[in-house]
Amino acid sequence: MGTISKSERELLKAIYRLSQGANQPEAHTGALADKLGLSPSTITTAIKRLADRGLVDHTPYRGVELTETGSRVAVASIRRHRIVERFLADMLGYAWNEADRLAASFEHELPQEVEDRLFVALDRPESCPHGFPIPAPEVADIPPLPPLYDLEPGDVATVAVPGSTDPEVVAFLDQLGLRPGGRVQIQEKHPFDGPLVLTIDGHTRTLGATVANQVFVQREHAAT
Repeated sequence: MGTISKSERELLKAIYRLSQGANQPEAHTGALADKLGLSPSTITTAIKRLADRGLVDHTPYRGVELTETGSRVAVASIRRHRIVERFLADMLGYAWNEADRLAASFEHELPQEVEDRLFVALDRPESCPHGFPIPAPEVADIPPLPPLYDLEPGDVATVAVPGSTDPEVVAFLDQLGLRPGGRVQIQEKHPFDGPLVLTIDGHTRTLGATVANQVFVQREHAAT
C-alpha cells in the first residue's frame, strides 16, 4: 500500500467521520471539501489516488466509501490523534481544546514505535481529553457515542465534547460544569424537545435540546 501522506490520512479520517452513523455509508465530495477546506477538484483527485490503492470505493455522482482496509487506516489515524492529544494534555499541561489543535500539527510524523511507547507511558488511557474512546489497534470501527439528549431520566454517563464545538458553546458548557470526562445524571427530560434537567458534581442544571445534541456521552449505566 506504501506510505500514506498526512493529507491522505486527514481525508480518510474525514470520510470515516462523515459516514459514521449516517443513513448511508458514502461521504460526498462537496461535504469533504467543506470539512477539509479544500476545493472539490482537489478532493476528487485525492479520492482517485486512494481508490487506486484499495482504500476507498468511489462512485461518481454518488459518493465515496471506505474499504475495510481504508477504515482500518482511518481508525488507526484517529487512535494516534487521540493518544497524542492525551500526551499533550497529561504530560505537557495543554487544555483539551488546545491539545486537539496541536496534535494535528505533528501526529503524522511519529513513527509507530513512538506512538506505541507514548500509549504505554500514559498508562494505556481509555479516552482522549475530549472524552472520546481511544480505539484498540487494528480495529475497523469505533462505536459512535450518543448525544447527551438521547439519555433518559436515571441514566448516568461520562461527557465527551468534540473539538469542533463552537467556542461560545464550550464556554457555556464550562460555566455549567459540563466538561469532558465529567459525570452527569439525568433527572428530568421534558417532552416535545424540551430541556434536560441534570445533575453535575452535585449541582442541578438545565440544558436545552440544541446544546444537549452537541455534547456526547459514554453511558455508564441506564435507568432501571
